[in-house]
Amino acid sequence: VFGKDINLILVLNNLSSDRKSVKVDMSASTILYTRRTVAEILRASTSVELGSKQGKHIRVKIPYAHYGKYLTTDKRIQVTALCEVMRSHGLKLLVEKTIILEDTNIIIKLPRRIVVNKAATLEISYANPLPEPVSRCVLLVTVMNQQVKINLARLAPRERSKIYFEFTPRRSGPLQLQVDFSCDKFSHVKGFVTIAVAPS
Repeated sequence: VFGKDINLILVLNNLSSDRKSVKVDMSASTILYTRRTVAEILRASTSVELGSKQGKHIRVKIPYAHYGKYLTTDKRIQVTALCEVMRSHGLKLLVEKTIILEDTNIIIKLPRRIVVNKAATLEISYANPLPEPVSRCVLLVTVMNQQVKINLARLAPRERSKIYFEFTPRRSGPLQLQVDFSCDKFSHVKGFVTIAVAPS
């Protein structure tokens, strides 16, 4: 989840009956959705001895402090592990994983029934998932082809807050409402709902 430390496990298995020495070079970078690298956030090397038919786990931790300021709005991190079996004429294995961090920031609560031409009030809650305060918080609410900008108070570390938003639907049927939350430390955290508007 965005704002938390990332914990990974690399599993190495020796499928042969011979003892193996494996050198593991690990790296992690924040990337764009096009896979273009933004910044390297981790580089580590280790060696592992694997007995006959033995498996071992290598634990890797990427603290938020290492990746937070380099993350783009795509919220993607590419992790690679180059595993080289020593004394095996250059036998290498490359393991890659792309992590997409989830947002759990926006929660939109609807009243039980929303009726055309009657004012409806939604509860929109938003959060700071980071271990540090955020300021310049802005909520953009888009509904019925109109965008409403709401300036919000700063949020303490891990704080959740909420506002109430009122609007009046002008026609019955499905209606999309989108919320976009930004602040000085991250931007464009989105939430949306499809509202079923009942005829009056």
